[in-house]
Amino acid sequence: MKLTLVGAGPGDPDLITVKGIKALQQADVVMYDALVHPDLLEHCRPDALKVYVGKRRGAYSCMQEDINPLIVHYARQYGHVVRLKGGDSFVFGRGYEEIDFARQHGIATEVVPGLSSSYAVPASAGVPLTTRGLSESFWVVTGTTKEGQFSTDLRLAAQSSATVVVLMGMHKLAQIMAVFAECGQSDTPVAIIQNGTLPEQQVVTGHVSTIVQKTTESGVGNPAIIVVGEVAKLAVPDLVALSQSTHQQD
Repeated sequence: MKLTLVGAGPGDPDLITVKGIKALQQADVVMYDALVHPDLLEHCRPDALKVYVGKRRGAYSCMQEDINPLIVHYARQYGHVVRLKGGDSFVFGRGYEEIDFARQHGIATEVVPGLSSSYAVPASAGVPLTTRGLSESFWVVTGTTKEGQFSTDLRLAAQSSATVVVLMGMHKLAQIMAVFAECGQSDTPVAIIQNGTLPEQQVVTGHVSTIVQKTTESGVGNPAIIVVGEVAKLAVPDLVALSQSTHQQD
């Protein structure tokens, strides 16, 4: 019996690690999330059981309290379970909860890290989280805690000069920008990146004082990442599309 936690990366199926692909090829059961690209399932054995356990706001979702015992059930019944999660499962992916639950039930575990969307998605839009002269550090903060409230770290982050990356925050974008405005950051650049690393990636840029209106006008929404800081002004809206167009010409 074994559980392997695999980070699928930020969206583009080519951004999973080689070790992650090897784990999928060996799995008896693959339990995958909503943000996992469907092409990744092609790496599974034909006889592998594929189980969707996605959690999406405003849609049918499988609760974490259901997923944990399912992992144990499938490991005992089939053998090797791969838990395939978007990004890196240890960065706001609740991966440790699943590993801990499996270990408590006598199941061997392994973790295969993935590219975290917190830095890979900004990079796909041309945004370096740190660069000389603009940013010396960065925060990664969740837009909503388990209790549905703001993280207390958000206000601390808004008071710093660091780049701030907010995950799972689009449904509270106005409130998040209000926190930054209260901390004197109204003129700070902001980039919203939807469907990062995918062909349908969209980027909206503005400032703390304008980004809510610009986002509403553009229709950009989840899944998206919010980047606040001077580096956000470096965003290139069509970088993914330009890259793929050049690739096709080659």
